[in-house]
Amino acid sequence: MKNLAPLAGRPLIDYCVAAGRATKCISRLMCSTDSDVIAMHCRQLGVENHPRPVELGADDIPLFDVIVQLLEDVTEREGAVAELLALLQPTSPFILPEHVEQCVRGLNNNVDAASAQTLIPCPHNHHAYNQRVIKDGWVAFCFPDERRSAYNKQSKPRHFLFGNVVVFRIKTALEQGTVFAEPSLAYEVPPIFGFDCDGPEDFRIGELLLKSALVQLPHL
Repeated sequence: MKNLAPLAGRPLIDYCVAAGRATKCISRLMCSTDSDVIAMHCRQLGVENHPRPVELGADDIPLFDVIVQLLEDVTEREGAVAELLALLQPTSPFILPEHVEQCVRGLNNNVDAASAQTLIPCPHNHHAYNQRVIKDGWVAFCFPDERRSAYNKQSKPRHFLFGNVVVFRIKTALEQGTVFAEPSLAYEVPPIFGFDCDGPEDFRIGELLLKSALVQLPHL
């Protein structure tokens, strides 16, 4: 029940719902869940509930499988689905409405783009060239050749991490089997908006960020 755990006094899922509701480009909010408790909470927020089959409720189920099932069900019941879908995940509480709008605007302005996503800069210590693996108790760089030629921050190519918003063309995503359908537009956002609230420590960090006003969410 992590999605209902309180973050600074609000259930975690409320943050992405508020961001979605505040955007000017989203016309329909849906929550896919196999939990009656979460479904009831979403209905209280005015969010449409889509029952998720039990077999798609396990932690190791690919997210794309859930999306496919939802789209197939909506198509069967309503005859069609929207052209674009924005994925807003409860563990991404610091989504801003303007980040979603930027992605949608990019897709509307570029018919060749299949998706649009926000990105945050990868911290130097997390860079792929700095990553290690452990084999038989010994540690080694994952990419030793690249590490030798790019040993400091200045010499490494810029890498990015997912910034927690992706909007995609449904038709192309289904054809490619991924929400990050290519070609994908990139929108860099400040690192703090890529915050992922997944475990107990993250909740404590998230509350500190909110209480200190290091991150501000005017749509709440």
